[in-house]
Amino acid sequence: MCGRFTLLAEELDILEAFGVAHDIENYEPRYNIAPGQSVLAVVHDGEKKRAGYLKWGLVPSWAKDPSIGYKMINARTETAAEKPSFKRLMERRRCLIVADSFYEWKKLDHKTKQPLRISLQDRKLFAFAGLWDRWKQGDKEMVTCTIMTKSPNEFMSEIHNRMPVILPKEKEEDWLKKESRDPKEMQNFLLDLPNEDLTAYEVSTYVNSAKNEGETCIAPLVDE
Repeated sequence: MCGRFTLLAEELDILEAFGVAHDIENYEPRYNIAPGQSVLAVVHDGEKKRAGYLKWGLVPSWAKDPSIGYKMINARTETAAEKPSFKRLMERRRCLIVADSFYEWKKLDHKTKQPLRISLQDRKLFAFAGLWDRWKQGDKEMVTCTIMTKSPNEFMSEIHNRMPVILPKEKEEDWLKKESRDPKEMQNFLLDLPNEDLTAYEVSTYVNSAKNEGETCIAPLVDE
């Protein structure tokens, strides 16, 4: 799964990396982005790419209770084309969720999990494959998203049994295209993506709490 990540890049670097022509309103670097919080996403409106914030935790447009979002922070790529919550979104509501690293907890024994910060080997910005939807009930409205996951590659299999789908740079446009696409086609597109080269290092359990923020979250763990 993917339950926590970072975005520390400068705003200008994000705009250049994803070909967005406008400023990002209220952009701030984040060291510990958690479910239920706002995440920076890129969508295509049919004419151009736009960057803005979505709430992490998908609330489908048909949902009666928006609290379902806390159960839908991730979508399994292997079944997304069949699931009612995701099938329609795979067709036409795809997005890029911008990040530069994510956290995962490696199980050391039945009581202990060690948090790691994981990034591309070149430390560059990247995008998770995401889906988004708009929920409205009365005068309440939310635009929410979920991060696609898949079986782990060889590197991640030593850490966890799932991993987020990271889009290679040359594949981002194919995922983001506005036109309607067959859900199964898009599912296979994600499953056939080449694996990105990743690197990881241990960080302290300070990052375990979603309330914590700042450089301490990413500081390499030093054995005492």
